[in-house]
Amino acid sequence: MEICPWCEVGKLSKVTDTVYWELPDGTRAVEINETPSFYCDNCRALFQSDEIVKDIEDQLFLIDTKQLGRQTTFDELMKMKRLLKRNYFDF
Repeated sequence: MEICPWCEVGKLSKVTDTVYWELPDGTRAVEINETPSFYCDNCRALFQSDEIVKDIEDQLFLIDTKQLGRQTTFDELMKMKRLLKRNYFDF
């Protein structure tokens, strides 16, 4: 089991949580439910891994966000059709 990067004491549990993300164009935010997250039993920090953050950022950059409602689940977001195959601006 992993140790919390914030308090460096607590043990992390894998959970799902609701997160709120600003769209790349800054026009609004979207609620993303059932997002894979980590929870610390000591400091109670609740956060997403760098990989999940990158997945969300890339997907929001690559889809037609006008087709995205005010809320979705992580899995639904990841299944949305992309306008580009990948983020060509990620060097």
